[in-house]
Amino acid sequence: MTGGSPGTHASRVKLPRDRRREKRFLSHREVAALADAAGPDRLVVLVLAYCGLRFGELAALRVRNVDPLRRRLQIQESATEVDGTMVFGTPKSHRCRSVPVPRSLIEELAAACARKAPSDLVFTAPQGGVLWLRNWRRRVFDPAVTAAGLGELTPHELRHTAASLAVAAGANVKAVQRMLGHASAAMTLDVYSGLFDDDLDAVADRLDAAARTARELPASQQHPDRGHVTIMPRQRAAQPAG
Repeated sequence: MTGGSPGTHASRVKLPRDRRREKRFLSHREVAALADAAGPDRLVVLVLAYCGLRFGELAALRVRNVDPLRRRLQIQESATEVDGTMVFGTPKSHRCRSVPVPRSLIEELAAACARKAPSDLVFTAPQGGVLWLRNWRRRVFDPAVTAAGLGELTPHELRHTAASLAVAAGANVKAVQRMLGHASAAMTLDVYSGLFDDDLDAVADRLDAAARTARELPASQQHPDRGHVTIMPRQRAAQPAG
């Protein structure tokens, strides 16, 4: 029987490296550089980065799901590869949702839908048919990332970018949840808690500025009407003419 404490042998076992890394959030300038480098697929990059769609949801987007007047995308389907076959089903949350589209993109989306039937896909592969993520990444995304000098980046990080840019634009957690299609606001906070920490810092700064302004104002100007009640004299009823 060999000696040694139970932890001795365990300490010699090499644990696998944690290859997870921090989420990557692109700036507006970086999104533009990536989109320009994507060539004909420029609009695909912009929709992923500004609307927060999952790639399967974008691949399944149909002309009838685009509402140019309301600037909305109706996310009703998702395309998923299963054993080498593309299968269409409901989105990951099994709920349909309405996603806002920036004004700068809606005209390009409308043009992409022109001369297509309502059931046609908005975005397709070069030879037609549904977009496959692995093919699109090899053919378009990875070369564009390299050309734009963005280092290590995955297509899913464009969804993270959409969340980051929305929060920076003033969106609250409920709005981000609805845009991304998370099952709950708690899930959104769990995934993007760091983004909302920055938002809390901004709230604290605004509270501080308001308190400082209140301290600097003379007391007579802070609430000029509070506690002051004006009593209007009652008017006598007109006497009937005698």
